[in-house]
Amino acid sequence: MSDSARGPAGYAWWIGARYLRARRDNRFVGFISGISMAGIALGVAVLIAVLSVMNGFERDLQSRILGVVSHATLEGAEGRLDDWRELRRRTTGRPGVVAIAPFIEGRGMLVAMDRSAAVELRAVEPAEERAVSSLHRHLSGGGLEQLEPGAYRILLGHTLAAELGISIGDTVLVVIAQGNVTPAGVAPRMRRFTVAGLIDVGMYEYDRGLALLHIEDARRLFRMGNSVTGLRYAFSDGGTAGRQIRELAEGLGGSYLVSDWSRRHANFFRSIQVTKSIMFIVLLLVMAVAAFNIISTLVMVVKEKRSDIAILRTLGGTPRDILTIFIVQGAAIGLVGTAAGIALGLLIARNITAIVGGLERLLGITLVDPQVYFISELPADVQSGDVLVIAATALVLGVAATIYPAWRAAATQPADALRHEV
Repeated sequence: MSDSARGPAGYAWWIGARYLRARRDNRFVGFISGISMAGIALGVAVLIAVLSVMNGFERDLQSRILGVVSHATLEGAEGRLDDWRELRRRTTGRPGVVAIAPFIEGRGMLVAMDRSAAVELRAVEPAEERAVSSLHRHLSGGGLEQLEPGAYRILLGHTLAAELGISIGDTVLVVIAQGNVTPAGVAPRMRRFTVAGLIDVGMYEYDRGLALLHIEDARRLFRMGNSVTGLRYAFSDGGTAGRQIRELAEGLGGSYLVSDWSRRHANFFRSIQVTKSIMFIVLLLVMAVAAFNIISTLVMVVKEKRSDIAILRTLGGTPRDILTIFIVQGAAIGLVGTAAGIALGLLIARNITAIVGGLERLLGITLVDPQVYFISELPADVQSGDVLVIAATALVLGVAATIYPAWRAAATQPADALRHEV
């Protein structure tokens, strides 16, 4: 470095950077500096990777949910809508409304051979269902067109079908709690259906617990007459579905039950937000520990360099120059550690699926169980805002850790320091 670069404005920066390099006579300080950098890098990397996975999980969960359910539903207060055609006519063409489809929903039990399972029965109008959800994209073997009135066909989640030991073409007995009065007493209402296709959404909740049938077949089974359970709505902006469906219901008058996709699955998204907040705080403590290492490193450097500080002061160095030297050293540790952590965190986040898959094969265990996490693989969504917040937090901690040691160095009196060296 030229002498001009080390002038009155630059020598403090040069000395601060020079103190970072470990010399032969004092490698321990350099080792502690490296540990501090590694601690900050590890904290930043893990925080980026964890938040990216949580963001990816939230995005993937939202996408999968919207692939099965509509944006919002309007149901009758008594569990049925008798005037649903009039309600559909009045709400069609409203601002933001893209599509409307009727549905019938109820709980039932599927029986196949000696196996049985509880299931959510959802009856749809195939042509209209395509407009309010993308469920038709997650069907195999047979699509929604297989559901014809009077054919008594059913589409099952593939996990549910495997649990019952049935496949496409087999028959299954659908039993509902509503009963028929017979001379022998009340008997459950039941009907045999043919499996026409399988549902594969990638979420255990639906792959295990959902069955689709035609709305006309459900009317006969549930004895709904011309009524339906409610109307399913698709809006141009799914994020505001809750507000829009409430405004629609208020405009219709009367008593209705309204719900939207975010309310029906509020626990999922609330738990994700809580987990993200907790993980941020916990991993922030890792960076705080690294910041304490910076403090200890600089305290040792200040103690070792007392004579150097005294000489600089006698040569005209100001307390501000001494302060700058040690702030530069600590800030450089934080900056290098943060940069390394960002690079490592982005590398982990972008390859998290392959990493988890490799660990599962190596350890012979399932780290992402779809029965627990509702997804079969670990997604990641790196958001620039999160990376900036993490980087800024790490840098602030690194700089804040330099204040006390730098203040002690700036307060060193040349005469006292040199007297102890004699």
